[in-house]
Amino acid sequence: MKRVFAIIGTILAVCGIIVLSLFLYFLSVTRDVTLDPQKLALDTACIALYDGRGEHMEETTAEPALYAAMPEHLTRAFVAVEDKRFFQHNGFDYRRIVKAALKNISTLSFREGASTISQQLIKNTHLTSEKTVTRKLKELKLTRMLEKNYTKEDILERYLNSIYFGHSAFGIGEAAYFYFEKQPEELVPAESALLAALVKSPNRYSPFKDAEACLARRNFVLKLMHEQGYLDDTAYSTALTVPLPASPHPLGHRSFYPSLVYEELSEIFPDAETGELGVLRIYTAFDPDLQESLEQIPAESGIVAVVRDNRENSIKAIRTTVGLPRRLPASTIKPLLVYGPAIEENLISPATPILDEKTNFGGYTPEDAGGVSGTYVSARQALAKSINIPAVKLLNALGVDRGAAYLEKMQLELSREDRTLAAALGGVQEGFSLPALVDGYATLANGGLYRPSGTILRIENARGDVLYEHHVRDERVYSEDTAFLVTDMLKTAAKEGTARKLKSLPFDVAAKTGTNEVNGLNLDAYTIAYTTEDTVGVWMGNADNTPIQITGGGLPANAVKEIMAKLYEKHTPAAFSRPQSVVRLPYDGEAYEKEHRVLRADPAAPPLIDPEEYFRATALPTEQSTRFSRPSIKMPQIYVKNGSVNIVLCQTEYYDYVIKRENRGTVATIYSGEFRTNICDNTVEPGESYLYTVIPYYQGNEGMPALLPRVQISSPSALPEDWWD
Repeated sequence: MKRVFAIIGTILAVCGIIVLSLFLYFLSVTRDVTLDPQKLALDTACIALYDGRGEHMEETTAEPALYAAMPEHLTRAFVAVEDKRFFQHNGFDYRRIVKAALKNISTLSFREGASTISQQLIKNTHLTSEKTVTRKLKELKLTRMLEKNYTKEDILERYLNSIYFGHSAFGIGEAAYFYFEKQPEELVPAESALLAALVKSPNRYSPFKDAEACLARRNFVLKLMHEQGYLDDTAYSTALTVPLPASPHPLGHRSFYPSLVYEELSEIFPDAETGELGVLRIYTAFDPDLQESLEQIPAESGIVAVVRDNRENSIKAIRTTVGLPRRLPASTIKPLLVYGPAIEENLISPATPILDEKTNFGGYTPEDAGGVSGTYVSARQALAKSINIPAVKLLNALGVDRGAAYLEKMQLELSREDRTLAAALGGVQEGFSLPALVDGYATLANGGLYRPSGTILRIENARGDVLYEHHVRDERVYSEDTAFLVTDMLKTAAKEGTARKLKSLPFDVAAKTGTNEVNGLNLDAYTIAYTTEDTVGVWMGNADNTPIQITGGGLPANAVKEIMAKLYEKHTPAAFSRPQSVVRLPYDGEAYEKEHRVLRADPAAPPLIDPEEYFRATALPTEQSTRFSRPSIKMPQIYVKNGSVNIVLCQTEYYDYVIKRENRGTVATIYSGEFRTNICDNTVEPGESYLYTVIPYYQGNEGMPALLPRVQISSPSALPEDWWD
């Protein structure tokens, strides 16, 4: 028996030592931990935003909601789903802790949590996101201090004002307005339950992202409220029938850039529960000076303006008066859907001639904005001047699905219904947001690599540990040579095309405009432009689709010009560099104009006679002109008049000509020299027949002889056919 007591004593002593050691460790770890009442008073204490210079971004936030003004069903909805014994425990729900521990052990996981509302408030406002014993001990001490110094009502009020509800809504006041356009005291039980449902994961359960998941979660909260006695049968049944909110209500007091930051935060940590991440420091790319410039842009309608850094793949500034609607892209889609893919697939080069003629594509007959010219235009000019019919012809030759595959790589997806030839002109149903289009154009600026933009550069916890850093994986959309060629074509658009308002900018800029016209009325106007450093997009229109008196080449182009002048007031962006896979070659101008063919220029051609164009090194013109190395002429005209033979030449003046005459086996040269339109041979004899040969020459290169029809000279006794002259 003594031995048993000795063993028990030893065990108790060891346990005592362990408990004492843990207690001393607890005291050591938490000796400097103090509760900060000021943090508890801030409704956005869990997140701090910093701009691109590392300076804190001042935000205007809503007034915290008071507990006394909240309806009971609102506070009880959170208690029911988050901490049903909140009013009974002293900060820790030991029954729940044991239950969670047993479940985690049985499932060999640590997914089940047991945090109370008090603990969540401490996490939200005082702690980092590290999951360590040290943090847990600090949380224990801070939670006990919170419970000793504040009433349950105080704790619940501060908790509800510190929660993030998604879509940039912080605190119960902002959430009530954003989701329902109400004050917290105006909410009904179903609405309170929905807000409580969001806490677990605002991104996953947002009614605007996954209505089905949101409804199931809301009804689960209502069920708990009913089971815990907070709703009677009638109220419960009524609440289940209340529909979800159809659309959000923008928070007018919050600027749009922070809204984007919070949306991106939800995407970075999509399944994070409230308080799980602790206090966060979010470093953004925001440029306050640039933002101020955007705010000064005059607009006669709604406006969205975006500035993206192509090197950091980040949004530096954004202005909007209408949110970020998906709008028809108009002609801004042409480089991405039509010309880029057509060059990549070796269907065209910038020099390819395309006939701009009225064409019926199986019942679809597009029109050009200025009327059909009926002439051939180069692909470069067709894009620069935004001529419609050539774009539709190219998409028809390429295939809509092949073009759409390139868009998909840039997260610009066309629905099955939108995969028609009208898409070449932006004729789709839903359209794209301006930031999405700007990212597409940045793909061209980045050498054909798609890199989606964001607002967040880095996220740290309160201790300075980096939780996230903005790195994107490249998606190859176009080859480097295709990106350069499209960019160079868009440089032409900025110099002499629809975006020529930008031509005075003293640096390389590529640009495209777009105007969505329906039944003679303009609904959307765009200009999107980029340099090697930045991409700038401006859209103007009305959210309700009422007409505007604006075209893409007008006010939007002026706005882009002002923004770029601000961007580069202290430096000049580098020019676009030509990759080695792109070759600049002269091509035969005469064959191009008269035969509408792209032939490599004859090496023997005079200097500077032929135009030049860029080509992919893997897709050079296969045929070469011999216009000067082997001169060739059209058949000259020959006729007899007043006893003389007249030969009319109709070829280039660059050639020299030798004209030979054969009569009765004798060959004589009747002319040798430069081009002349008409050459007259008055040394012929009546009654004789003659055979003439015209031979073109260029710098000693003899061309193909042209044998003319034999002519007969009338005898003196016969009256000439033109005797009356």
